[in-house]
Amino acid sequence: MWWPKSADVELRIEPLKYFVGDPHDMKDQGRSTRKRTGGRLKPLRKKKKYELGNQPTETQVGEPRFRTTDARGRNAKIRALTTDAANVTTGDETASATIQDVLENGANPNYARRNIITKGAVIVTTEGKARVTSRPGQTGQVNAVLVDDE
Repeated sequence: MWWPKSADVELRIEPLKYFVGDPHDMKDQGRSTRKRTGGRLKPLRKKKKYELGNQPTETQVGEPRFRTTDARGRNAKIRALTTDAANVTTGDETASATIQDVLENGANPNYARRNIITKGAVIVTTEGKARVTSRPGQTGQVNAVLVDDE
C-alpha cells in the first residue's frame, strides 16, 4: 500500500463504489476435497457456477418480509424471511390463518425454539395445529395441512 511521505498530505481511504458481495452468501456444492479415509482428492476441474448454492433461508414467524433472488433460467425465487400467514387445508376447504407458534420441527430441534418454519414443521395457527407442506424459503408462502390433536 502506498503511504504519503510528507505529513501535510492527508491519507484518504475511499469506500467501495460497487457492492462486491459477501463470499459467505454462496455455498460450494461440488465434490468434496477429502476421501472417506481422510486422504486428499485432487480436483478434476475448476469450480463451475452451476455448482454454487445459497445459504438456507431460515423463515421465522413475524411481520411478513420477503426477498427475491435470481434462479436458473431467468426465473426468480421469492424467499420468505419472516411470515405470519399460512394457507391451511382441511379436506376440501382451504382457509388463510395466522401463525402463532412453531411446536416442533423435524429438520432441527433448535428450529422450534427459534420459531423457524421449514417443510414438515408443526405450527400452531388460528385454525389449529398444522403441518407445513410447502418450502417457505423457496416459494415465499406457507401451505399447511391440519393435523389431528392426539
